[in-house]
Parts: sequence; C-alpha cells; structure tokens
Amino acid sequence: MATDRRVLAAGRVALATVLAVALAAAEPAAHALAAAHRAPAARAQVPASLRTSSELWATIDICNPPRERDTIGVRGSMPGDGHARDEMFMRFRVQYMDQRLARWVDLAHADSGFLPVGSSRTARQGGRSFVLYPPTGGAAFVLRGVVSFQWRRGAAVLATLSRPTKAGHQSVAGADPPNYSAATCRIG
Repeated sequence: MATDRRVLAAGRVALATVLAVALAAAEPAAHALAAAHRAPAARAQVPASLRTSSELWATIDICNPPRERDTIGVRGSMPGDGHARDEMFMRFRVQYMDQRLARWVDLAHADSGFLPVGSSRTARQGGRSFVLYPPTGGAAFVLRGVVSFQWRRGAAVLATLSRPTKAGHQSVAGADPPNYSAATCRIG
C-alpha cells in the first residue's frame, strides 16, 4: 500500500510538472503535437447525414467537482451510419486558452488517441476524464475539450469529424453533477 501511495504521489508530481510545462510551452510545441495526432484520412468525404446529425456533439460533463478536484470530463456522441459491420471511434483532447496567442492550444498529454465505442449500427456516446495538476499559486486556466469522431470499415477510415465542446447536451452516464453540460471548464 505504501508503495502504491509513493507511485501515485510520484505520478501526481510528474503530471503537475507536465501541466505546468505544457501551459508554458511555446506555440511550435503545440503545433508539433497536434500534427503528430492528426488522422491521415481526415479528408474523407463525410455524408451530410452524419455531419449535420443532432446526435453529433461534444460537451464537458465534469468540471472540477468537489469529489474529483482538478478533473475535466469530455464526452461525445456520434450517430451511426446504419451499417453493423462499420465501427466507430472517438478521440478526446483537452485544450487551454492561450491568452497571449488568443487561441486554443492542445494540452500536452491530454489526448486519449482514438478509442473504439462500438458498432456503427446506432448512435453511441463515450467519454474520458483527465486529472490535471495545475501549478500551485498560479492563475486559473480556461479549458475546453475537442472530440474527433471516426467511422471505419476494417482498416479503412470512412469519415473523420471533430467538434469542440458545447453546452446543452444530455450525457447517458458519467456527468457530475448529473446532467452537467458545459462548453468550457475553469481549473486552478
């Protein structure tokens, strides 16, 4: 148990350092990380039925609640294309507002990569929570999520879309408090 606590404490220190460094990182580092994770098939033609569906959305469903301090939860919903043999994937990222650049920047190490969420026969939801360790005594940071959605048939990527988080969506599970939905989250 003591070993587990030391490992957890060491992990927290490492993540706190990562967050502090990431928030201070220069623009080129953010561009390099974003470029490294871009989907190669992002140019695939996306059918209007998927692109304009009310089931396609991203939201923040956890924002620093009392029981999960310094945690942001990003949730997405994506419509199915009706083909049971197709699979759907989501990728969850956290971005911070860089006041100096006046734009959103990917937060280093806050990227889930593409994760399977199930068959494309019907709509699916998925989500990921990220525990952040903001520098002590620092300013609060405004965060948002970005969810990338992919429809695949075997190894072939059929379509890829991304959406930033917006308020006003209903999560089927995981929101804290229940039914919480926001576009941004302030931590720190």
